[in-house]
Amino acid sequence: MVLAPSLLGALAHSLNTNDTDSAGSALEDMIEIAEQAPRFFRKHLPDVVSAMLQIAETDSLDDSVRKLAVELLLTLFERRDQLPGLLKRLPNFVQRLFGTLLFFLLDVEDVPEWHQATEPEDEDSGHGERFEVGQECLDRMAMALGGNVVVPVAGSMLNMWIGDQDWKKRHATLICLAQIAEGCAKVMLSEVDALTDMCLKGVQDAQVKVRWAACQALGQMCTDLGPELQESQHQKILPALITVMNDNSNPRVQAHAAAVVVNFSECCEPELLEPYLEAIIGKLLQLLQHGSKVVKEGALTAMASVADCAETGFEKYYDSVMPLLRSILLGAANKDHQLLRAKALECVSLVGMAVGRDRFRPDAPELMQVLNHLHNSKLDDDDPITGYLLQAGARLCKCMGQEFLPYLHIVMPPLLKAAQQDPDVKVLPIDDDELDAIGDADDEDSETIVIGDKFVQIRTSVLEEKATACQMLRCYADELKDGFAPYVKEVTDIMVPLLKFYFHEDVRKAAVQAMPDLLQSVVVAANKSNGANMPFVKEMLDYIWPNMMQSMSKEMDLDVLTTFLDATSSIVDIVDRQLLDEQKVESCFQKFENILKASEKRRKERMKERQEQQQEEHDEYEAEALDEEDEEENEMIDEVGSCIGAFLKKFNDAVLPLLETLMPILGTLLEKTRTPAERRIGICVMIDVLEHSPAGGDKYVREVLPILMEAMREEDPDLRQCAVFGVGVVVTKFPQIFKTYVNNVIPILISILQHPSACAAGNEMATDNVVSTLGKVLQSHPDSMDGRMIAELWLHSLPIVNDTVEAKSVHAQLVAMVESGDTRVLGDSNKNLPQVIDVFVQVLGHGREVVAKDVGARMVALMNQMQGSLPAEVVQASLAKLSSKQQQAFQSWMAGSSEG
Repeated sequence: MVLAPSLLGALAHSLNTNDTDSAGSALEDMIEIAEQAPRFFRKHLPDVVSAMLQIAETDSLDDSVRKLAVELLLTLFERRDQLPGLLKRLPNFVQRLFGTLLFFLLDVEDVPEWHQATEPEDEDSGHGERFEVGQECLDRMAMALGGNVVVPVAGSMLNMWIGDQDWKKRHATLICLAQIAEGCAKVMLSEVDALTDMCLKGVQDAQVKVRWAACQALGQMCTDLGPELQESQHQKILPALITVMNDNSNPRVQAHAAAVVVNFSECCEPELLEPYLEAIIGKLLQLLQHGSKVVKEGALTAMASVADCAETGFEKYYDSVMPLLRSILLGAANKDHQLLRAKALECVSLVGMAVGRDRFRPDAPELMQVLNHLHNSKLDDDDPITGYLLQAGARLCKCMGQEFLPYLHIVMPPLLKAAQQDPDVKVLPIDDDELDAIGDADDEDSETIVIGDKFVQIRTSVLEEKATACQMLRCYADELKDGFAPYVKEVTDIMVPLLKFYFHEDVRKAAVQAMPDLLQSVVVAANKSNGANMPFVKEMLDYIWPNMMQSMSKEMDLDVLTTFLDATSSIVDIVDRQLLDEQKVESCFQKFENILKASEKRRKERMKERQEQQQEEHDEYEAEALDEEDEEENEMIDEVGSCIGAFLKKFNDAVLPLLETLMPILGTLLEKTRTPAERRIGICVMIDVLEHSPAGGDKYVREVLPILMEAMREEDPDLRQCAVFGVGVVVTKFPQIFKTYVNNVIPILISILQHPSACAAGNEMATDNVVSTLGKVLQSHPDSMDGRMIAELWLHSLPIVNDTVEAKSVHAQLVAMVESGDTRVLGDSNKNLPQVIDVFVQVLGHGREVVAKDVGARMVALMNQMQGSLPAEVVQASLAKLSSKQQQAFQSWMAGSSEG
């Protein structure tokens, strides 16, 4: 560490003698040290940071040197886990670095080439090197430091700059917003109204580049702050975008406004977009007919995204949109319009998915002929339509369902070819000259990684196409089921080796996800053949299972490992019990044990790191990385629990001995010292034991029920929901044991239901489960406590609409109680009948979401019987509470539609 002052001294000498090359080399060496051993600078951090800030702020120095100084600062802060208490030791650092980067954004000119840009390489015309550095580094700064640190500093400067007479400062303000949105999303949400107004002021700016930057900021905020931003700001944003798309004299701004429509609709519910559909689609149709090429490309992507969001709401615009899309698809044949044709194909496929097969059916044959022609054409290597073709076919399959089978032979050959592509990888010994050459040759389609004494260059575009192909093959198997059976063996032979494809995570994930879909395909085919093809199912499972277990044991990425576990759970659900022999089941539980032990080891390492942070006075934001690791770990362990649940449902008591080998680890998850998320996972496993293993339930129920009662009182809503559901299981599965606890449980349930925050965001699912559990108490323990009081409370808590599984069960119970004339619900002289009718109306207004088809029909029959007993205004008052869409669903039920 004593070398750090010497390095700074050498750097200062180089700068004082104007030796830019030596200064650059010194900074590059310091950056490499910061990446590999950040603690090297620990004792001299204030001096290092101060020196780098001074270099970055000095206009007279060469831009390359200033850029390297900023790079060193960001590298240190991206390794903040190795440098505890960083910000506390560096007063004013954030203000100075943020201000420097903001000034970097002023390195921009308004040049004619930018306005005329139609190709990606021309889009940055007028942007100086400092501008590009400022953009990238603001993003990294926000990601490294977080919103609590960056937003307060940004607020004061940006509020001044947005009103400055210099357009470059207004432009910089909006570009900055776009760059910091991802890293600062949580904090920026609290200021979303003011930030939206800042952007809307920008879209009205007299300077065209400021208007473009405002669109950039809005689009990024829609992505990073959605869907909350869309829900609160749609009335401001969408009309403004439509206005900007009228700017015919500035096609780049028009196209960018269309791109914001994409960002907006990707995080938007159909109901929210519906009032704006006519205006948006009308404007996009105008752009498609009269816009420049770049505007048409943007409008096509926007139309596709709007259709995807609007779903069936897009159907009434189909006749206006589809002929134009078909015309563009067939007419855009020359090289200059390749991307336009590709986007038209994307749009057609998404529109088809939105409107559904019945509406799309007349156009399907012609469009499939277009796909066939394109697949058989000799496309240029750089033709972008290749990737679009792979995805469009899968979308059309999803739209058409089994009607797609006659066209499957068109899409499969290119998909199989793409999925089998070998990765374009070069592995060579490290040589400085070669590394420099490779670095110069790097582009967006390749990545270079140094591994030991070698460097590896990977062509990422090939890997991405391979991943897309694997995902699409999986989609076909999932959608077509037994119709995909003729291709199952060939696809399985491709996919199984890809379980170990360590070059690309998405390829591995797609291969893993495909396993249950491929098995499902042959299982459905076997069932339709009365078991004639069952030997092939066994052959498939015997091939897939050991490869999955082996690959799962070697998987290091937690996200991919979670995918393995999810696929395992699905396979257990799909195949017959006899095909999962003892060896297969034991091998899987052995993997569970290894996974749980490794997870516990990582958890203890994080606990130790947290303790070190507290001792070394880390800043609060430095714990965020550990929190994220906890969350990812919990998702993976949750999936282990789901797998165990799948085995219990399939094998009941038969897997209890294997499960009990995991109890020493699983039992620790139930301890009060564990986090709510960990306790919830442990409780979920024990609930599965109670529900599906009679022997296990008898053994553990008396230990588990007090744990559930304790967890019901916890503030965490997910833990509370799980505990309440577990109590409901005990109520129905172990009524005699529950009887001794009922007087203690009921008050807890009522206190949750009557809490002022019972229906607040985040608590809805837990509250729905309370209502369900109270209903089970009414059913299984009619004499417990005051049944009429509980029934009254239960009735006035209906309907439940968030937990749709519990909702269907609860509403079926209500119907049965009304049919039997249960006075606890109906009240003396049927005094509660208006409330019952109100619940029925609301349930039917949700269509088939919260009520089963047969139960809905029984509700309708009861309402018809009761109409003579009730004034018409009772039903009308209930109907008035429904949205127009819900009223249509209700009327559909009453008219006898089975769909509801």
